[in-house]
Amino acid sequence: MKKIASLILAVCMATVVSAQSTNYEFSRKVSTRGYAEREVTPDIVYLSVSLKEYFVDGNNKKKVDIETLEKQLYTAALAIGVKKEDFTIQNVYSYNYDNKKKSNSELLQAKQYRLKVSNLNGLNGMMDKVDPKGVQSTSISGYDHSQKREIEKELKVAAVKDARANAEIIATATGDKIGKVLAINDNSSFGWNDIMPTPRAYSMAKMEVAADGAAAPQSLDISVQPIKLVCNIDGVFELQ
Repeated sequence: MKKIASLILAVCMATVVSAQSTNYEFSRKVSTRGYAEREVTPDIVYLSVSLKEYFVDGNNKKKVDIETLEKQLYTAALAIGVKKEDFTIQNVYSYNYDNKKKSNSELLQAKQYRLKVSNLNGLNGMMDKVDPKGVQSTSISGYDHSQKREIEKELKVAAVKDARANAEIIATATGDKIGKVLAINDNSSFGWNDIMPTPRAYSMAKMEVAADGAAAPQSLDISVQPIKLVCNIDGVFELQ
């Protein structure tokens, strides 16, 4: 008896599902697409900084080591709000400071760091705290936004509302009204990758002449441009 009852229940459920599917397929409905867009300016920069050891005035007995340079960068980064976990080492390598001298066997150390910086106004001040002769290069490896998820949610809600508004326009034209939503298809693909920068290296070792004639480290030129995020969602609504 239990087996028979289970079989009857399964058949009933299949019939209900089939009926619901049939009702959906043949119900009077309208399909529309909703859009939402917003311009966003990134407020986070991922900065790559390469530091290298060097000899003071070419004197191979007076070396500025990588630990000293790293401490300068680390202290300066934390001072502008970079978190400890956002200061990471990307690469470690060695180089020969003078390849022209065959007898030279001295290898100098170099490290590459990745910093997640949200205080963009403090970048130049941070690099000013690091010995410019020990900075091999800096580059921007990426951008981001601190409120990215919230922005995406808001755009999706706006796109759904726009889809319903478009459906109501069509329904009004046919003398109908919009009922419940039958299906929603999220087609949104936010273009955060559009804010990835073209790789550019900024050498802090290059010098420029200041107003007083003294040599000064070249500033880090960062231009963050806004991007347009677009969200589109398809909706199927019942016509009444």
